[in-house]
Amino acid sequence: MTSSVADALVGRVIDGRYRILSHLADGGMASVYVALDGRLDREVALKIMRPGLATDDVFVERFRAEARSAARLSHPNVVAVFDQGEDDGEVFLAMELVEGKTLRDVIHEEAPLTAREALAILEPILLALRAAHVAGMIHRDVKPENVIVRRDGEVKVADFGLARAITNQAATSQTGVLLGTVSYLSPEQVERGVADTRSDVYAAGLLLFEMLTGRKAVTGGTPIQIAYNHVHGSIVTPSSVVPGVPAELDDLVAHATALEPEDRFDSAAAFVAALRAVRRGLSADELDRRGTAVVPDPATTSVLPADSSTTQASPAARPRRADLPTAPERHRTRPNEVGRAALAGLPVHDDAPALEHTAAMPIDRRAGRRGRWPLWLAAVLVLVGGAFGGWWFTMGPGGSTVVPAVVGQPISQAVGAMEQASLSVETVEEFSEGKAKGVVLRVEPGAGSELGKESTVRVVVSKGRERYAVPKLVGTRLNGAGAALSPLTLRLGDRAQDWSETVPEGVVISQDPAPGESVRRNTAVSVVVSRGRQPIEVPTVTGAPFDAASAAITKAGLTVRRGEDVNSDAVPAGQVVSQSPDKGTLHRGDAVTVVVSKGPVMVQVPNVVDQPDTAAEKTLTDLGFKVDKQYPFGELFEKKVRAQSLAAGTSVPKGSTISLTIV
Repeated sequence: MTSSVADALVGRVIDGRYRILSHLADGGMASVYVALDGRLDREVALKIMRPGLATDDVFVERFRAEARSAARLSHPNVVAVFDQGEDDGEVFLAMELVEGKTLRDVIHEEAPLTAREALAILEPILLALRAAHVAGMIHRDVKPENVIVRRDGEVKVADFGLARAITNQAATSQTGVLLGTVSYLSPEQVERGVADTRSDVYAAGLLLFEMLTGRKAVTGGTPIQIAYNHVHGSIVTPSSVVPGVPAELDDLVAHATALEPEDRFDSAAAFVAALRAVRRGLSADELDRRGTAVVPDPATTSVLPADSSTTQASPAARPRRADLPTAPERHRTRPNEVGRAALAGLPVHDDAPALEHTAAMPIDRRAGRRGRWPLWLAAVLVLVGGAFGGWWFTMGPGGSTVVPAVVGQPISQAVGAMEQASLSVETVEEFSEGKAKGVVLRVEPGAGSELGKESTVRVVVSKGRERYAVPKLVGTRLNGAGAALSPLTLRLGDRAQDWSETVPEGVVISQDPAPGESVRRNTAVSVVVSRGRQPIEVPTVTGAPFDAASAAITKAGLTVRRGEDVNSDAVPAGQVVSQSPDKGTLHRGDAVTVVVSKGPVMVQVPNVVDQPDTAAEKTLTDLGFKVDKQYPFGELFEKKVRAQSLAAGTSVPKGSTISLTIV
C-alpha cells in the first residue's frame, strides 16, 4: 500500500465504528493504523489488508485466522484481538494498541542485556506461549518483531496469525511456501515442514541468545544459507560471544535450541520452570553483570556448521539501524512517544506473581545508561524520580485498582464502570436461563480483586436463553434425522413405526416437538417412521350373498369390483360364485372382483300331450329336460302322451324332470 493510499484512509470510518486517526506502519499483508473505537471510546490498532490481497480467498482466510487464533487466548502477555470484519472491500482486524517498542528495538538499543533483564523479558514471552500451548495452539513465528515491551515494562506477544492447532506434527507450509521467519525457524520446520510446541521453545531459546549477545544466533548471507545452518549447524554458547554470561544460561540456551526436538524442553511450561530455577540459583552479581560482546573473528560465526570447512562472517556486535528489518509487527509501537529502555537494576521475583502479569522493564531511561552522572544531578533525579514514582505507582498508570462489582448490570454500564476503574474489558458471551441478554453474568477476576491499572478483566455476558428451532424432519429419511439435529445440539428421541399409504418406508411421518418450535439444548425430538403400506388379508366371500360379501370386503379396507353375473346350477341367484383374488394380501384400496350367480338357466315347458312318446321325449330332452315316462296300462296301446307333470308354458330350471303319462 503506497503512502498516498494509506493516507487516504485517514479520517475514514470503518464498519461504522472505527475512525482512522493516523497511519502507523506497512507490512507484507496489511497496513496498520491508529483508530478510535467510537462504540467504546478507546484507541485500537486497526490492521487493514492490502487491496491486492483482499480479493485473494487464501490470504483473506489467513488474515481472518489471525483473529480466530488470537481471540482464543486470554492472557496478560498476549496482544488482544477485539474484532474482525469486512467493510466495503476492506478486510480489517481490530487489536489492542500497545504503546512501546518491539524486542528488536530493545536489543538494538540495549543489548547485550544482563541475565536479570534477559530473563525478565523471556519469562512473560514463555508465559504467553504456555497459554497458547495449553489452549492447543503453537505460535510458529516467535521472533523479536512479534514481542512488544510496553512503556510500563509489560511484555506482550503478538501476531498469532500463523498459529495452528497442535496435532502430532502441525504442517508449517502452505502450497510449498515455508511459513515463519527463517532466522527463527526450528530445524524440523526447515527440514520436514512440521512444528509442535518444541518449535516455539527453539525460537524462544534463540531470543534468549540474542538478548544476551546482541546478535542473531543463526545467520547467513541468504535465507537458504540461514536455513541450512539451522539444520546442519549448532548454536555457540552466549558466553563465547559475551564473556561473563553465566554458564547456567549457556546450558539453558543449549537445552532450548537442541537440534533434535526430543532433546529440548517439551513445552513453554517446562522452559519457564527451568528459567525460574536458573534465576533462583544465580547470585545478584551474576544476574546484574553486564558484559561486552567480543569483536567477532571473521572466520567464526554464531552458528558452528557441522562441516568445519563451511564458515561465514557473523554480523557486527551492534547492527546498524539501516540493517534492522521492517516488519508488520512495528504497528504496535507509537513512534516518537517512547524513550529508551531502562533495563538495569530492576528486581525480578523468583516466582511469577499470582496473575503472571510480569512487568519486565519500564522504558523510561535515557541513552547514557552506562555513564557516571554528577552527584548533584543524581540527587535531583532521586527527588524527581521519587515524586514521579509516587505518582506513577498510585494515581498513575503503574498504580493498582479494584475490580468493581458489575454482575447483573447491562454490559454498557459494566464497561463504563471498568473504564472508570482504569481497566480494560474483554467480553465473552454465554447462554443463561436466568439472565436477560446483555446482562453481566460474572467477571474474572472477581469483584474486589486488586489489579494493575490497564489490566484486562474478562466479563462474561448473557446471550439470553439458549434456544434452538426444531428443524423439519417430516419427509426425511430416518438415517438423516440425527445429522439434521446434531448441529443444533438436539438429539433424536423415541422412534415409533406406523403404516402409511402415502409415505414410503423409512421416511418420517410425524415429529414431536413440531418443526419451528423453540426448545432447549439437548432436547429429544421423537419421530414416527413409516413402515410403508399396510398389507390386508383378503376375506373369503364365495357363496355369500353379494351384499354381505361387499360389506366384508369394504370393512377390510379394500374395494369391491363386481364381475359379470353368471348362471349357476349350484349357487343360488344373488350369491357369490367366485372371487379374485380368493386369498393372500392386498393393500388398502386395492380391488377384489366378485362374480354373482344368476341362478340356473330357465326353460319354458312345451306342450307334448297327444304326441307320440318318442317324439315328446326328444322334444323335452332337446330343451334340456329330463323325461320320466309312465305306462299305467302297459305298453299295449298306441303309446301317445296323455298327460305331463309340468304344465305347458311354465318356466322351470333347465334340467328339471318332466313325467309323461303314456297310454
